[in-house]
Amino acid sequence: MVFSSLVFLFVFLAIHLIVYMLVADRYRNVVLLVSSLIFYSWGGPQYLLLLVGDTFASWLFARLIESSDSKSRKRLWLVAECVVLLGLLGIFKYLTWILSGFQMVFGVPELIPNIILPIGISFYTFQLISYVVDVYRGEIHAQPVFWKLLLYSSLFHQCIAGPIVRYETVQDEIDHRKPSRTDIYYGVRRFCIGLAKKAVLANSCAAVADTLLPVGDPIVFSQVTTGYWLGMLFYMFQIYLDFSAYSDMAIGMGRMVGFHYLENFNYPYMATSVQDFWRRWHISLSSFFRDYVYIPLGGSRCSTVMYVRNIFIVWFLTGMWHGASWNYILWGLYFALFLLLEKFVIKDRLPKVAAHIYALVVVYLGWVLFHFEDFSQMGCVMLGVFGLSGNGFTSLEVHTLFLQNIFLLIFCVIACTSFGKWLHGQLFQLAKRNNGALIAYSVLEAVTPAILLIIAAIALAGASYNPFIYFQF
Repeated sequence: MVFSSLVFLFVFLAIHLIVYMLVADRYRNVVLLVSSLIFYSWGGPQYLLLLVGDTFASWLFARLIESSDSKSRKRLWLVAECVVLLGLLGIFKYLTWILSGFQMVFGVPELIPNIILPIGISFYTFQLISYVVDVYRGEIHAQPVFWKLLLYSSLFHQCIAGPIVRYETVQDEIDHRKPSRTDIYYGVRRFCIGLAKKAVLANSCAAVADTLLPVGDPIVFSQVTTGYWLGMLFYMFQIYLDFSAYSDMAIGMGRMVGFHYLENFNYPYMATSVQDFWRRWHISLSSFFRDYVYIPLGGSRCSTVMYVRNIFIVWFLTGMWHGASWNYILWGLYFALFLLLEKFVIKDRLPKVAAHIYALVVVYLGWVLFHFEDFSQMGCVMLGVFGLSGNGFTSLEVHTLFLQNIFLLIFCVIACTSFGKWLHGQLFQLAKRNNGALIAYSVLEAVTPAILLIIAAIALAGASYNPFIYFQF
């Protein structure tokens, strides 16, 4: 079950919220926990045991760390936590890939197990490790009640698609939260914005990107230059709108019941450098690697050689985190090179406009590495983007597809910038000075979530329907 499904919207979420609002405050955590466990087990009840087991191990190790007097014993339990959780993550996410590599090189083993990746395992593994590390550092107290830690690790708002929520962010709100009417309205509005972003924009972008550059299809090798550019442009929009939409929905659902999750995206395509991009993109993951890998390795307060080593380790692991395939590792190391280039060569020498264009181009080409696991397809697309594929510059099909989706492109550009936020702020300021504007603003605020929900539901009901295709020249 995913957030952008009619079953989730009108069955699971509706029933959950009704029950949650009807029960007494002291039972609301129980309702949240039961709902979260049902939601997670929807994708495979057997993997619920893994989630519960990982959480129990983390709960136990954190308690042992807090009760230990010896620094060495605390370190022992921390190492045990990392071995257990990262070991299980490695088995489920990387073992098949590693064995396939061995088989290709050495011819062994003869049989490779087909291990299905449990949903959300990367997210809740990192959350639980951050929890135990923070207990080890003395930054938080260990949760004495196991089921409350299970609630933290399994919260369906963010368990399978992020953001990576640290325990310190919600530790007080697990036991003490009272959402105001403003919280509830903001949560509903934020959820509906994310849902519409996913159902209308991201899904439409995916349809166009898959038409132009279908992964695994030989048509990729015969695409024209503008087809490569347009296909990757739509993929660039898709991956941001898709991922940020799930973060919007998670933040919104959390806010409805009193949890204040931190922002996970801050208009990354407005960045003026690669470093700035990674301050804005998947902030919870970037901050995790910064606080739990980069800084413990020495960060930037070390020799140049060690600094370069730290950057490569962090970005190798960042690539690995995204998937068991060499293209993700290449993608991570690609960004490591540009971060080093900015640190030692580019610095702040580029004018603002040039810096923005440079950042967008680097990120755009990076998505080519990210999108294609097949290196022959990846190389073909990379050559095609630079006009070296030998297939011509453009075609009637690409030209027609561009015109059919011109309004989709415009809406995507707006959605990737802070224009909407700026406009909303301007209308709010105008409403404070003018009674007529206040009425219009209040009506608009009241109906916007409902309108977005209806539009998203219509889009989800007709998943193959692209609402922008009829807005063409």
